Amino acid sequence: MDNSFDSVLDMYLFEARQLLEQLDDILLRAESDQAFDKECVDEIFRIMHTIKGSSAMMQFNSIMTISHKIEDLFFYIRENGADKKYNEELVNLVFKFTDFIKGEISKIETGEPLEENLEQFEEEIYAFLQLISTGSSAAEEAVLTKDSTVKEVQEKYAVKVIFDDDIGMENLRAFMIVNQLKESGIDFSYKPQNVETISETSQDIVKDGFFIYLYDKESLEPAVGVVREALNVKNYTVLEYDSENKNEETKTDAAGEAEIKNDKPNPVQTAKIEKTEKAESSAKHGKQNLITVNLSKLDKLVNIVGELVIAESMVAADNEIKKLNLDSFTKSTRQMRKLTDELQDIVMSLRMVPVSGIFQKMKRIVRDMGKELNKDVELILSGEETEIDKTIVDGISDPIMHLVRNAMDHGIESENDRINKGKNKKGTIRLSASNTGGEIHITVEDDGRGFELKKILEKAKTKDLLTKAESEYTPKEIFQFLMLPGFSTNDTVTEYSGRGVGMDVVKSNVEKVGGTVVLDSKEGIGTVVTFKIPLTLTIVSGMQVVVGDSEFIIPIKNIQQSFKTTEEEIIHNTDGGEMILIRDKCYPVVRLNEYFSISTEITNIDDGILILVESGDGSLCLFVDKIVGEQQVVVKPLPPILTKYSLKESGISGCSILGDGSINLILDIGNLIESM
Repeated sequence: MDNSFDSVLDMYLFEARQLLEQLDDILLRAESDQAFDKECVDEIFRIMHTIKGSSAMMQFNSIMTISHKIEDLFFYIRENGADKKYNEELVNLVFKFTDFIKGEISKIETGEPLEENLEQFEEEIYAFLQLISTGSSAAEEAVLTKDSTVKEVQEKYAVKVIFDDDIGMENLRAFMIVNQLKESGIDFSYKPQNVETISETSQDIVKDGFFIYLYDKESLEPAVGVVREALNVKNYTVLEYDSENKNEETKTDAAGEAEIKNDKPNPVQTAKIEKTEKAESSAKHGKQNLITVNLSKLDKLVNIVGELVIAESMVAADNEIKKLNLDSFTKSTRQMRKLTDELQDIVMSLRMVPVSGIFQKMKRIVRDMGKELNKDVELILSGEETEIDKTIVDGISDPIMHLVRNAMDHGIESENDRINKGKNKKGTIRLSASNTGGEIHITVEDDGRGFELKKILEKAKTKDLLTKAESEYTPKEIFQFLMLPGFSTNDTVTEYSGRGVGMDVVKSNVEKVGGTVVLDSKEGIGTVVTFKIPLTLTIVSGMQVVVGDSEFIIPIKNIQQSFKTTEEEIIHNTDGGEMILIRDKCYPVVRLNEYFSISTEITNIDDGILILVESGDGSLCLFVDKIVGEQQVVVKPLPPILTKYSLKESGISGCSILGDGSINLILDIGNLIESM
């Protein structure tokens, strides 16, 4: 498989998945409104028409055939309408076949052969067509009318298209023109027929040309425009039929130079040339301003920028150069830092995508599981426009899906149980995202039965997980058991849960993208699961601090202020902990040397520096030996061998290599605050 085909295939898969996601949204809206309005029908027809055309070009026959049949179905509905009583059945039918198409796309990605036996699917669509039609053969006639190239109205114009010599696949090139014409809403027919399915039509096109038949003058100009812009068209001829069946013929090559076969100019063709010149003029100022870029290229770009940041730090930190004390060098490094910062911001912004793509997918899951489990559940979305790194989006998609399934399966009670508990019979799941400034919070909340603390403790006891008396465990500590491998409180195994594979997978997947999972639940009221996720994984601005012989990076986003203080200003609480009063508010003081068991000579509060940090709703003061200065650092993940030590929970999010070659640990302020 050559690179050019790989590129076309990637684009096909990307476009098909996007269109199918749009289709899911349209179907859910139609189901909610209990009607397919004209806009819905037109959009579904357009989507299936596009998938059919691109699949035919790629020769994925199963997808092309099914999408063609759905297109036929909605052509009939568009022309004749359908009774609202068939609305639910129509939604289920289209969902079934779009799921089939998604399955075929997955097979393409994994290199599996596509389905060949499609008779059952075709019969099911045809049976539904018969059901909604007024007569037994009305639906078939409607579809035949759509595909036929013979029309009762007399053709007034014809466009004969000749493709470049020996170009190959002339039938599919003709089909691409047909697709473009249909997209523009032109009423036309064409010959030879079935170019998308019968490859032998290529021979007829090479021999006689490809003919497009039109029925009015208004359609000719846009039709010729489509032909003119099509690829690999050598020339085309416009034929105009008069009342006595005599032709006026104009032949035009791909460059737009018209050869008029009679003495009088063809006004239609003249209009076409003027339009083309105008289009070419405006095209210079209206080029497409959006492109699709392979994510691997962006990853490579981010890595290069990261290495550039390290290289810039190495040059700025070089002791030999510093000894020269050159003003010009200092000025140049300042300018270099400014440019690398701007480059970093642009590169990071390229990778940012809204979370709406993930959120919208959950609608279908709630809808399908609601029908399967006979539960009436409303999904409420908020913060869909919140943007996050594309790699992180891919990493949290499955965890969010798992939580929504969990909430649907055994979080939300049955309708009778909810009524007996005095709740609204309709359950609610809220999926929200918010930007707190330094990180993204994604929350999945339900108003279901919540976690039973007693039941979780009993399960932990049977697994010998308890290390102290049951009464000594706080709710937060009890919830942590749910994130251990193989821990499930579901007594029965269902299609969706109860197999002991659950929150531990969610936790590990979220941690892979540098995030943390926070559980909160009240029995009988509901559950809230929050993902706290960094905006990006790569480069952060940080403050380098020293504690003993160790150096740490504190993200700038978490720092409120740094200051010197005296022992007299320190308040000692009853537990022996240290606190300090800042602007009429008390903050706990955490000595990093004691927290990480690091030996240091700076033990007096007067000799070190306090740094006020915050994350979310929590704040505290870190006591360090000294501050080195601000650094742009490239975040590197911790080695896998260290994952068993749960360093994330202890307040270490990763590490960074600085310009002088030293390795600094990056503090996770959020987890550090929670661990206190």
